[in-house]
Amino acid sequence: MMKKLTQLMLLFVISYFCYNFSCPKSITQPQLAIEPEEDGYWIVEKYKKILFYQKATKSINGEYPRANYIHPLISLDGDTLTEDFPEDHYHQRGIYWAWHQLWIGDRWICDGWTTENRIWDVTNVDAQVQQDGAATLDIEVLWKSPRWLDEQGNQKPMVKEQTTIKVFPAESEIRKIDFKIRLLALEENMRLGGSNDVKGYGGFSARIKLPPDMKFISQKGLITPRKTAIEAGPWMQFYGSFTESTKSGLTIMCHPDQPGFPQPWILRQKDSMQNPVYPGRNPVPLSTIQPLELRYRLVTHRNELEKSVVDSLFNQYSNEY
Repeated sequence: MMKKLTQLMLLFVISYFCYNFSCPKSITQPQLAIEPEEDGYWIVEKYKKILFYQKATKSINGEYPRANYIHPLISLDGDTLTEDFPEDHYHQRGIYWAWHQLWIGDRWICDGWTTENRIWDVTNVDAQVQQDGAATLDIEVLWKSPRWLDEQGNQKPMVKEQTTIKVFPAESEIRKIDFKIRLLALEENMRLGGSNDVKGYGGFSARIKLPPDMKFISQKGLITPRKTAIEAGPWMQFYGSFTESTKSGLTIMCHPDQPGFPQPWILRQKDSMQNPVYPGRNPVPLSTIQPLELRYRLVTHRNELEKSVVDSLFNQYSNEY
């Protein structure tokens, strides 16, 4: 009996050391998880929420309907960074990508920015945790409008969007989140553009909280927001007191392989969104063969990052794909 107990204890000790010192825990115990809900998907890390992808259409009493965006986006310390249905601009929402102008031939169809005459039909979401530990959402969306109908009077898809959102595990004081947005026209002679004014805003946008101490930091140093677009380089850091007790940062990076690089920035100190502008006031064609591809990286971080650190992170991003 004693001999058998000794053997069992020895097996326990060997198993313990094998598990704790030899086995690759990252494979057996992934840090990130994806939790589906009726309206969308939570991505979490060790039970802490990171972001929510809004799949289902959401509105205020039928007004300002929207889908296919991120809110909330949550900091490393658990603070909500984004806003949805803000009172100053009810149509703005979290992290989103939208344009004022969508044309088929000479006919204006809809305004995805203000959500006027625009519907996002999310037809599929493939949610997976990858072998590298990242969580991905591969999303297919059909753009529709009551102003574009087939012969039976049904809304006819105009654009097929395929977007991948990739969330990486936290690395010390930062977390990376990648967006790859591909837009394929389903009709001939389609064009996509920003606001039809001197500002020209449109494209990838962030409606974040804007505390009074918010800093806007670019590759060129501190930036003062103004009404029109600013040439400020390939990335922009936003850092401030998102709550009374903690400061947080969010940096947006534009990939150098995409059209319009480096994109100008529409920046706002209060009551609006932040936007690396593409394509601007003048609409660009959408192809029925080759999708328009836009790529961005968000980096959430606890501390204000030195320019050299952000440049290093940007160079890493530039060379990853």
